[in-house]
This record gives sequence, structure tokens and C-alpha cells, in this order.
Amino acid sequence: MGETTAERAPDREEEHPPRRRRGRPRLRIALAAGALAAAGGTAAAAALGTGGDSGAAAAAALPPATAKVTEQTLRDTLSEEGRLGYGPVHVATSQAKGVLTSLPGSGDEITRGEELYEVDNDPVVLLYGSKPSYRPLAVGTEGSDVKRFEANLSALGYGGFTVDAEYTDATAAAVREWQDDLWVAETGIVELGRVAYASGAVRIDGVQANPGEPAAPGKKVLSYTGTAKAVTVELDTADQRMAEKGAAVEVTLPENEEVTAKIDEVTTVIDPGEQGEEPTTRVEVTIWLDSGKAKKAAAAYALASVDVTFTAGERENVLTVPVSALVALSEGGFGVEVVKGSTSSYVPVEAGLFADGKVEVSGPGIAAGTVVGVPK
Repeated sequence: MGETTAERAPDREEEHPPRRRRGRPRLRIALAAGALAAAGGTAAAAALGTGGDSGAAAAAALPPATAKVTEQTLRDTLSEEGRLGYGPVHVATSQAKGVLTSLPGSGDEITRGEELYEVDNDPVVLLYGSKPSYRPLAVGTEGSDVKRFEANLSALGYGGFTVDAEYTDATAAAVREWQDDLWVAETGIVELGRVAYASGAVRIDGVQANPGEPAAPGKKVLSYTGTAKAVTVELDTADQRMAEKGAAVEVTLPENEEVTAKIDEVTTVIDPGEQGEEPTTRVEVTIWLDSGKAKKAAAAYALASVDVTFTAGERENVLTVPVSALVALSEGGFGVEVVKGSTSSYVPVEAGLFADGKVEVSGPGIAAGTVVGVPK
């Protein structure tokens, strides 16, 4: 008796199992949040798990949303509130033993060669320099501190010696003349604690002692600032890239007057935590308003709150896409998903400046108006 078609079907299935439908391999997309934050933007990149060769890879499906490549000027900027005043506050400590007999008043301005305060009725004289004194100076002493002192002595009008690293008899003779003018003992020796160094003229911010109190090495005597107007800004460490010494900034004063200035000092400051709190680190930026226009604009304010705009980078007439359009390719580097009609493909790009949620891109097939995929 012959077999029916229904009876034969199972045999054919065993001999020829059904072939699975083969389609284009899908690209696995995994979120890589924060991968580009160090480059200056808040970024979330898509990592392509099976990107294929170095050429353009076909996308598995059209993206949920799109954006166009735009040509524009990209600026990586940050605006922060700053304090207009006289710059960072420094503390002067005594290096001499004795009794404090005279102190300056808050707001007093003192220049090179003038008395900063008195110990035992003798002046402690302000000189200019970046390092403090640490030993007495006498004939035979050699070193950079000798040269620093001699440069100040020369700037005060005393001569007959060579400004170098050696304290000679000629230096001692000039020192005796200087001491005579100060009405102190003419020893020819600069005792430790009889001069105090600052980077320039100072303005007394406050005093930490009173006349009649003992002076001793390490005792805080007074605090001071510079005499020029300055803006001080505190930045988070994550924004440290914005603060580069010499970089230009825009300062907006209380009456909305804008002046251009430059960053003069960038200092990392660590604040110890109190009562079990964790220490915090901040970046302190000092901007001296020393140009003619800036001085004039700031003259009316002793202390004020101002806005400071930092610019870490600027690129003119570059092609940009939203940062969210950037994907990390499995073969390395970055790319974007270029959409053309009902199809799309992944195209490698070079990423440049990040700013304001945009990123500079360049690469073959990337032009103004090109449509790229973005998350919904």
C-alpha cells in the first residue's frame, strides 16, 4: 500500500531541517555614560558591540530621532561668580623676638622700604621678593637671598656694591648707610626678622596682634593683600581646565560694564574638614584688574560681586553634532549614524572640541546638513 503525503512529511523534515532566516547582523548598542566628560562636555556615547570593518557599518534600524550637522563657532565657556577686592589675603608672621611697639591700620598701603610694623621700637621693613628671609646676612654670606636683598637695597637708591649672590664689605657699607637712615644701630648686618618680603606693595587687611604684645618667631602679626584691584574666583576641580594662567576672561562688574582681563594665578587649595567632615579641594583663580580700562571701571568698588566668563577653547566655523549623536565604534574611535532616506550607516569621525552639548566632528561624508541619529 503506498505512503501518503502526510506520512512522508516527517521523514523530509528529518532529512532537511528548516533553514533559519538569515538577516543582517544587528549591532549591539550599549550606553557608555560619561566617557567624554573629561573632554569638556557632558556626554553619553553609544558603544557598537559588533561594528564590522573600518568602513561604514550598516545600522540595524533607523534611530528614534535625528539632527543635522551644523556649521558654527564653538566655544567652551563657563561663567562663575567672583569677588572683586584686592586679591588673596596673606599673613605676615614675626621672625624676631621682642615686643610689638607699633602696628599699621587696616587699609594702610605700604611700599618698598617703608615700615610694616615695629619690634622694640625698630622697624620691620617691607622689601619685594617671592621668598621670605630665613637667616641673618653678614659679610661672607652667599646665596640667592643675598642677591634678593641687594636688589632691593639698590632699588632704594643705595650703591657702591654689586648686586650678586655675595655679601661683601661694600654691601655692609651700604647697609650701614641704610640703617642710619632708619635710625637703627649701624651694624652692617641684616638681622633675621628686620625685613619682610612681599611680592609688591601691600594693603593691610587686618591686624592679629596689639602693641605691647610679645613678638616671637611664628607669631601672626597682620594680614595683607596687594594694592591693585583683583577678582578672586573659586572653581570646582572638575572645571580646572578653564583656569589657565595667562588666559583671557571677561569680567562683568555690578553696573553690567564688561572688561577684559587675564588670569594671573591659579592655586589649588585644600580645606580641611571640620568635626569629622571630609576635606574639600578647590581651585582658586586670581585675576588682577591692572589694565587702564579695568582699573577705571573697578575704581568705584571696594568690594563687590562680579561675574567672570572663562573660555577654555574656541573653534570657528566647524561642523558640530549633539554630543549624544557620538558613538564609540567597536574597531576604535568615534562615529555617527548617518541617515539617508530609509537607511542609515555608521560613519567614523574625528571628535574635536566639546562645548554646550555639542561636539566638533570631521570625516568623509560629513558636511553641513548631513542627517545623523540621536537618542529620542
